[in-house]
Amino acid sequence: MNAIGENIRKLRKIYHYTQKDLAELLGVKPTTVASWEQGRNKPLMDKVTKLSNLFGISPTELIGKSNSNLSNNSQPTNMKPIEQSGMHVVRIPIIGTIACGTPILAEQNIDGYTTEFFDEKPDGTLFALKCQGDSMEPKIPNGATVIVRLQPTVENDEIAAVLVDDNEEATLKRIKHVGNQVMLMPENKKYDPILLNEENPGRILGKVIKVSYSL
Repeated sequence: MNAIGENIRKLRKIYHYTQKDLAELLGVKPTTVASWEQGRNKPLMDKVTKLSNLFGISPTELIGKSNSNLSNNSQPTNMKPIEQSGMHVVRIPIIGTIACGTPILAEQNIDGYTTEFFDEKPDGTLFALKCQGDSMEPKIPNGATVIVRLQPTVENDEIAAVLVDDNEEATLKRIKHVGNQVMLMPENKKYDPILLNEENPGRILGKVIKVSYSL
């Protein structure tokens, strides 16, 4: 077992988390946590940051030499429970296809859940989308997870999740209001804007407030 794997295992047990608990908090599979602890793989830097915030230690302490002062039955003095660390952990539904006429958070629209960390407790109702395609690169790369706050309108230049016409999947675009029409602006210049009007209707589902992805 490597140092980071041993530290993750010890810290997980100190907090009385199962591998499944920790996996849900980090948005990975329990087998991934097991592979870290067994030294077969190492977490990527974004997961190291989340683990450090969760356990109230620095990334250097988590990655570095195995800390023999960590006992499975006692909590070190520099560690804080997550509710005292200043971080807010929120479990957010991931929306896949959107069944016609159903509320965005209807059970049949939900593909699973992701757990996200926020410096401040977010306002409103949140949902997550998995980005597909490169129309918003480099701002939002393919495969990224975006967190969206449910709201029917956004300001100019804000990025929104939009349902266009009869599509079942939301698209992510930067919003530009032109009179009574709405332009959906891609970040990637090889794509053309989409105009929403009476002939091509659509509706804004919410505002993108966070983007996360692995390097």
